[in-house]
Amino acid sequence: MADKTDKIIVGISIGDLNGIGIEVILKTFEDKRMLDFCTPVLFGAMKVVSYHKKALKLDVPVHGINQINQLNHSKINVLNVWKEDVSIKLGEETKVSGLYAAKSLEAAVEHLKNKSIDVLLTAPINKETIQSETFNFPGHTEYLEENLPGKSLMILMTDVLRIGLITGHIPISKVAEAITPEIIKEKVSTMHASLKKDFGIAKPKIAVLGLNPHCGDKGVIGKEDDEIIKPTIEEIKESGKLVFGPYAADGFFGSETYKQFDGVLATYHDQGLAPFKALSFGNGVNFTAGLSEIRTSPDHGTGFDIAGKNLANPSSFKEALFSAIQIYKERNEYKELTKNTLLVKH
Repeated sequence: MADKTDKIIVGISIGDLNGIGIEVILKTFEDKRMLDFCTPVLFGAMKVVSYHKKALKLDVPVHGINQINQLNHSKINVLNVWKEDVSIKLGEETKVSGLYAAKSLEAAVEHLKNKSIDVLLTAPINKETIQSETFNFPGHTEYLEENLPGKSLMILMTDVLRIGLITGHIPISKVAEAITPEIIKEKVSTMHASLKKDFGIAKPKIAVLGLNPHCGDKGVIGKEDDEIIKPTIEEIKESGKLVFGPYAADGFFGSETYKQFDGVLATYHDQGLAPFKALSFGNGVNFTAGLSEIRTSPDHGTGFDIAGKNLANPSSFKEALFSAIQIYKERNEYKELTKNTLLVKH
């Protein structure tokens, strides 16, 4: 085992075994300089990683370990979570690949909780095949919120854009009733705190998008914007937070108004993710804010259609890695600053 350095230990769940997760992980570390930034540990099995390496003809050295205390800080570590042979069918949706994606995630989260890894980077899962009696969550975000302290907020981010979601993985038919003053206040508070401690922004400016087209056109198309969202924003402003809106989503993105804000809160999933993905060109990162630990992921899915063909672009995964490291540093710096402030006040 190499001596522990001050490098950040990045735990990586390998996602769906039949998708592009392992491919983008290996491609990210093809450049050995990446190991200067962190010590990666993949939660899975050497047999699975070796299978993908061979299928993709990728010459990336990996180091198998059976315990986290065997980490080699100058190599890509693969922690064997299971020993048995697993059936891999690249590009196919199978219950087996979903089951082992869950095993990888569960092991990674356990190590995150007991601080043997510093941050978590998750490769994409298939939300259908991962479902089981023990894993019954719409996605990573909900699973993490169940297992870690805090209230989660999904933030999709690039260098110039951070979009959080007031409602997440729920049917569109349930969105309007889910937009309450309480949930708006909670999500604004979570985003405000995250922008300060995770991104080092002293006085964050946050925009809230409207629910209805044209923010309801004074009640003609819907009353939620005037009766729920607007009064709640005014109430939040009174606490001193720089929160503005509601903004009609089409004009907000079309006129690039988002560039005037540190964070944007969309009322539902596709209102935030459709423009985000159109603007980010595959370099976006999904960050779970509001929890005690840091988790990022690429902004793409399992890519079954290109799995095993050596076509997957690792850009988003690489950005997710850099983001996790940067947020970890910002959060530690914020802790130090606020600790010193408390000492001075005392």
